[in-house]
Amino acid sequence: MENLQKYYDLVEEVIKELGVEPAQCKGEEAGQWNLQKGDVPVWIDVFYDENNKGSYIQVMTPVCEIPTINREAFFIEVLEVGHDLFGVAFTKYENWLYLKSIRETEGLDKSEFRATMNRIGTYGEDYAAQFRKYFGDKAPGDSSKDN
Repeated sequence: MENLQKYYDLVEEVIKELGVEPAQCKGEEAGQWNLQKGDVPVWIDVFYDENNKGSYIQVMTPVCEIPTINREAFFIEVLEVGHDLFGVAFTKYENWLYLKSIRETEGLDKSEFRATMNRIGTYGEDYAAQFRKYFGDKAPGDSSKDN
C-alpha cells in the first residue's frame, strides 16, 4: 500500500491557504476532511483502493435530495447542466444528487487540488440553490420542506 502522507500534507496546505485550520475539519478517519463553502459541505477523501491497487483523491458535496415528483424533468436538467461543468460530474447515490471529482493522486499538485475544491464548492452552492428553486426538494441543511 502506498504512503499517503504527502497527499494528506498537500490537502492540509491548501486548507490552510483557505484560512481554515486543518485540524478543525479532519474527519473520523485518516485522510478525511469536512469543510463548508457557504451553505454546502465539501468533503475530501484521500484513500488507497485495494481493488484498483491505487490511491485516489475525492472531493464531493451533496447537492439535493432526488425529488419524488418531476423526476424526469429533474434528471434532464441534471444532464443538461452537467454538459457545462468543468472537471466535476454529478452522481447519484441512494436518494441524493452529489457533485464529485475523483482522480488518482499521482501527479496531483496544489494548483489542481485548489481548483477542484473551488469548483466543487462553487458549483455545489449554485446548483443546490437552482435545483431547490426549480424542484422544491430539500437541499443540504434545509429542513423546512418535506418530500
